Amino acid sequence: MWFKNLHLYRLHDAPGLDDAYLEGLLTAQAYRPLGGSEARRIGWTAPAGRGSEVLCHELQGHRLLTAVRQERPLPAGVVREEVEERVEALEATEGRKLRRQEKLTLKEQVYEELLPRAFVRTQRIDLWWDTQRQLIGINTSSRKRAEEALDLLRETLGSLKVTPLATQELPMRAMTTWLGDTGTRPADLVMGDMVELKAKGDDGVFRGRQVDLDNDEVQQLLEGGRQASKLALGVEGRMTFVLHDDLAIKSIRFDDAVIDEASQADDEGDPLVRLETDFLLMAQALGASIDRLIEWLGGEAQQADAAHNAPSELVDIEVEDPLMPEVRGFVIESGTAAVSAVQRQFKLGYNRAARLIEALERADVVSSMDNRGSRKVLQEVPS
Repeated sequence: MWFKNLHLYRLHDAPGLDDAYLEGLLTAQAYRPLGGSEARRIGWTAPAGRGSEVLCHELQGHRLLTAVRQERPLPAGVVREEVEERVEALEATEGRKLRRQEKLTLKEQVYEELLPRAFVRTQRIDLWWDTQRQLIGINTSSRKRAEEALDLLRETLGSLKVTPLATQELPMRAMTTWLGDTGTRPADLVMGDMVELKAKGDDGVFRGRQVDLDNDEVQQLLEGGRQASKLALGVEGRMTFVLHDDLAIKSIRFDDAVIDEASQADDEGDPLVRLETDFLLMAQALGASIDRLIEWLGGEAQQADAAHNAPSELVDIEVEDPLMPEVRGFVIESGTAAVSAVQRQFKLGYNRAARLIEALERADVVSSMDNRGSRKVLQEVPS
């Protein structure tokens, strides 16, 4: 239950939701197993596991949600090999070369045939929602997976305006300063023993583990212009972690005092009480640590500044999907409007791919679904 990684998002204009209403919304988007022809699916499950039906635990303003994501990873090489064999056989039978559109259609058929046989990979993604700080933290090492969980939450609530948490001072700049000048380090900042230094251009990356960060080698690299992209830090008495240059927090380890307090709490042998006790103590430690981290980095950036400072691949999920132009071009060129095709081509989750296809329907690029659940591409490739 204790989070290992954290991607942080700022909530804007968050809706007020009582427990019963929120539980109902979550139930409507509850996880169900993948169907035979589905590549990916995500939905909510009980954080406490199979013995519980509660989808949201709320304690002192901290909410715990858990998403389950399932996918069938079908290796591209397997599909390609099967397609090549079928293309070769058809061309030999018909005595002609297949057109590009015919090959794309054949590839789609092969994928749909092989997909039900692929093994299923399951992943749980825990989400911490601090209603007082208006923060959401997602326990995953992957930014993409975090965005999928946000995507699910947005679909569940009907709307969700969030932006990646951003600070006045860029993490890379602050981490580099702390490394190079001990006098700039905040009093309660604990330096760890891991660092990653990047140089401009193609000079490679220096990675140091279990090293003295004040040693001559690290200092010489800093003097040579390298900057810290990852740095092991700690908040005294709370937790240690590795801070990344995009403000992702990874490799979290909570302080012994926090773990001891949790272990000494009387749960009367009830696993649900144990879960809620651990979650509350963890959430309190996370909240206090994030407050300090934001202070160390000069305070939180305003929304306009946050959009400017955020890495280019991070977008507010309220705005038009940045992949839309590419998806539109792919759908028109390939002649297929299948959600699964968009998922494979752009490596997207089901919900995001489905929303993109629905947007293309509203733009009259593709038709609405017929009684078989299929769509037609209405626009042609410009001549």
